[in-house]
Amino acid sequence: GATNEAMQASESLLAAAADTDNPGTTGAALLAYGWARRESDPTAAYEALRRAWLIADESGDRQQASIISGLLAGLSVSHGQLADALGYITQTIRHYYDSGTVELMRSTLGLLTALFDRLGYGESAATISGFAATALARASFPEIDTAITHLREVLGSERYATLARTGAGMTTAEMATYAFEQIDRARAALNRSRRSEIRPVEHRQSIAASLRDRAGPAIVL
Repeated sequence: GATNEAMQASESLLAAAADTDNPGTTGAALLAYGWARRESDPTAAYEALRRAWLIADESGDRQQASIISGLLAGLSVSHGQLADALGYITQTIRHYYDSGTVELMRSTLGLLTALFDRLGYGESAATISGFAATALARASFPEIDTAITHLREVLGSERYATLARTGAGMTTAEMATYAFEQIDRARAALNRSRRSEIRPVEHRQSIAASLRDRAGPAIVL
């Protein structure tokens, strides 16, 4: 299939990336290598795209960094890096919104739809999909259609359609504001979850310290 052909065609790209001192060429080679392996070998894709992102960020190539960030968002979830995923997607949406690149912003919001679906934020995902799921976005990122199919199953077709119509009726500025608000909510929920995981450990450490204090100094015979 096309994926296998893309993987075969990209085999030489790692060597090409290593053979050049041009950061744009290196980043583009790593981007193509990672893109071809997003589904078949997500670990290799993540490593290549992470390298590409660092190069683009250090060289100031915001356009390339934004493309890579969108791809890294979904892969970061698979690696358990949820905070990174939200950071990457925020960076990409903000760049395309600020630059007025609306069609690419829609594609990135389609990736946010898939990300929110995976994180369990179904209503937010459905609302965003109404704005984002253009023919170009869906053709570029098949995971958007997968997410929409799942959202219809989880929310029901009628509820999904209502939420998607709400998103479709938003202006670009309204959707950008909504997306950033939902990302902030997801990030806050993630932080609360992390604190709740840390507290039991801290509580046990506090009890242990209290017991040591009560025991008094050790008696040396």
